Amino acid sequence: MQKEAGHFWYSSWFDSPFYHILYKDRDYAEAEEFMNHLTSFLKLPKDAEILDLACGRGRHSIYLNALGYNVIGADLSESSISFAKQFENDTLKFKQHDMCLPFSKKFDAVLNLFTSFGYFEQEEDNLRTIKAIKRGLKKNGFAVIDFFNIHEVIQNLVPKETKVVDGIRFNIEKSLQNDHIIKKISFSHEGADYNFMEEVRALSLEDFKVYFKAAGVTLKEVFGDYQLNEYEPKTSPRLILIFS
Repeated sequence: MQKEAGHFWYSSWFDSPFYHILYKDRDYAEAEEFMNHLTSFLKLPKDAEILDLACGRGRHSIYLNALGYNVIGADLSESSISFAKQFENDTLKFKQHDMCLPFSKKFDAVLNLFTSFGYFEQEEDNLRTIKAIKRGLKKNGFAVIDFFNIHEVIQNLVPKETKVVDGIRFNIEKSLQNDHIIKKISFSHEGADYNFMEEVRALSLEDFKVYFKAAGVTLKEVFGDYQLNEYEPKTSPRLILIFS
């Protein structure tokens, strides 16, 4: 029996338990170090209100809350939000939300982390998201987009690889097609074959500058890794943008 993803790849893949199996070994220590560097750089007061936009199951939100911040984690995935709600407390909440739309309140910081941008089929939705982030900032607030460095990704693209996680053999194919990084993921489990896809727009720093100009936001800083070192187009692993 063949299982196919839905029309919007992120709706079905992010809600699938297999997504969390494949990526179960993400580096939590690295994520926490990044949050330490970032909150220190932004000089956020301990009672600051932060929106973790496209939070997944909430790993960044939970750690930010542990640092003393008031955090709302928002994600389109109903299953991810349902999972994250077990960690809620008076200063940590999780809500299902479409990041193209403005949130219901304003924040000292809005964070969009771990390449959680550029998913949409319609180009205008990327711009709508930037505008929604802008509307969600307090007067002196900052926004952060943590994206992969597309130049480094293309240079080091591995066309085919296999990962075995929890006894499941994931066959992964990556390619650059029509200015998008395409990752096809196929595997079998309990007699059924599954096929999912990830599709992310291959956005460069210059592309983001175009969005920012159209959205009326100001780019403040550009960093190239989670230690907030200078961005080098050919070698930096990340493209971290701070704007207001």
